[in-house]
Amino acid sequence: MIKKLLKLIIFLIIVMAAVVGGDIFERAFGFRLADKIFPQKAPLKETIVQRRVLNEESVVTEVVEKCGSSVVTVGIKKTEKVFNPFEDFFDPFGFFNISKQTPKEQKIEQDIGSGFVVAKDGLIVTNKHVVSDTSAQYRVFTKDNQLYEVQKIYRDPVNDLAILKIDASKDGLKPVELGDSSNLKVGQFVIAIGAALGEFRNTVTTGVISGLGRTISAGSPFQGVENLDNVIQTDAAINPGNSGGPLLNSLGQVIGVNVAVASGAQNIGFTLPINTVKETLDNFNKTGQFSRPFLGLRYRDIEAKEAITKGWVEGAGVVEVVSGSPAESGGIKVGDIITKIDNEKITTKNPLSSVVSKKKVGQEIKVTVWRDGSEATLTVVLKETS
Repeated sequence: MIKKLLKLIIFLIIVMAAVVGGDIFERAFGFRLADKIFPQKAPLKETIVQRRVLNEESVVTEVVEKCGSSVVTVGIKKTEKVFNPFEDFFDPFGFFNISKQTPKEQKIEQDIGSGFVVAKDGLIVTNKHVVSDTSAQYRVFTKDNQLYEVQKIYRDPVNDLAILKIDASKDGLKPVELGDSSNLKVGQFVIAIGAALGEFRNTVTTGVISGLGRTISAGSPFQGVENLDNVIQTDAAINPGNSGGPLLNSLGQVIGVNVAVASGAQNIGFTLPINTVKETLDNFNKTGQFSRPFLGLRYRDIEAKEAITKGWVEGAGVVEVVSGSPAESGGIKVGDIITKIDNEKITTKNPLSSVVSKKKVGQEIKVTVWRDGSEATLTVVLKETS
């Protein structure tokens, strides 16, 4: 009887050791004793894949349900006068002499871009280039096709951003949640929503962050070209019409404003980081307008690698100086490389536009430039953008 009891106790000790101290047993004997005593069926590989797909799908659908109603379509409404060269087909002289023809008015109403709600009473963020025509009227359509006429447009003269004011005080729109673009990582999952091609409203696309800290030139010869610093690159499909729409993370927070695509390429889109937008909104909420310090030049970033190769220095290479600007008055010239502002170094990670944006209108700054192989320090007084 005692021997049987001892055998039972020893068996129970072994079972408990196998369960509690399984890792030690596995290292000693190469397998887990608990698995031999209590065999478990391993999940099928197909089941694991299905779970991952379902998790990804649920993330997208949850974000769309959360933010879809906050994304709007921006439309334009204007009247243009056009000439018909075939107005008098049987008069060849009339064909060539357009001044003799009577212009006809043509009404244009179409979707041209996207935006998102940042205040429930009717503040919409979009791109400046979406609403660049100052002679046109603009309107906003919500997801449920509610129409609002744009009452006022505030255009940021520095960034490709604009704030549209509509009257939604009676309805109360749902504002988005703004995230933080300072801790983004390459490979991070993202979702874009917008009016693709100005035709397909509230289109949803997905992708990842493909790159960070890019510098691009956006715009056209007709509307002007501007340098955009520190933009986000993504492979989420961004088409004409997506401009001004949000780029969202998996929590449904806006991390950027879709701004441009690379021509001649596939799946290369660019997004303004949301922290830039938050600075703009803070400035707007305090002053009711965009009050920005203006230096008055166009530049390109010169990286350390290029500087070493060409015998230059790292900084902002000046390619154009605006006539009558503070830069011109202060003596900055085309070909200069700006290396410091008030002893703060200019680099690709700390671009000129970011450093100047932290200054105040009317402030006197010391600009260090590299010119003809030597440094010089110039004094510039910043003005307000007009």
